[in-house]
Amino acid sequence: MNWLEQFAEQISFVELILKGIIIGIIVSAPMGPVGVMCIRRTLNKGRWHGFMTGIGASVSDLAYAAITAFGMSFVFDFINNAHNMFVLQVVGNALLFIFGLHTFRTNPHSYRANPMDKLGAYPVTKGKLAYNFATGFALAISNPLIILMFVALFARMSFVLPELGFFESVAGYASIWVGAAAWWFGITWLVSRLRKRFDVRGIWILNRIIGTAVMIFGIGGLIYTVAGLHF
Repeated sequence: MNWLEQFAEQISFVELILKGIIIGIIVSAPMGPVGVMCIRRTLNKGRWHGFMTGIGASVSDLAYAAITAFGMSFVFDFINNAHNMFVLQVVGNALLFIFGLHTFRTNPHSYRANPMDKLGAYPVTKGKLAYNFATGFALAISNPLIILMFVALFARMSFVLPELGFFESVAGYASIWVGAAAWWFGITWLVSRLRKRFDVRGIWILNRIIGTAVMIFGIGGLIYTVAGLHF
């Protein structure tokens, strides 16, 4: 193998990692039930309790990512066809737009026992970090529809791993978890810094921003796909 081939392999590996990180961030970003739980625990219990809730959710995301990739590996010959891949990417971009629209319209009040309460309005028992991890995982794993999000992202970003070796596949899945964990680390840091000013409206604004970004990503991807370009 000459230096040019080695360089190309290194670029492909870096591209795989970057794609995985982006997928992890996009899947974690919408502020649904897990996001509200994470933020509430950050405000009531402290940053690390909220972060461990997010880490539990990220492990659930990793499990669903593996299930999605395992299922897509069975149809690898199908999606390896240029026409079929084009159709799948169009569908994937449309699903991303729908998910973005759903996030944009999501009302965080609907995920709380009493919508009139402020997020950090009352004291709670902190509990162990393992408990926060387990409950975050349980809440996230109870939503198998996240698989549709992974299908859309895997199709849009051509993130299919059956042709890769064991090390590359593990690195690809790990990068998804890194992206998700980075999101939860960042959001808990932000909430802890804005503790006195962060409320339900803050979640609503985040959902508007995230939803808009995902919709733009889906529309942009659809334009590139239809134009015959590749990410």
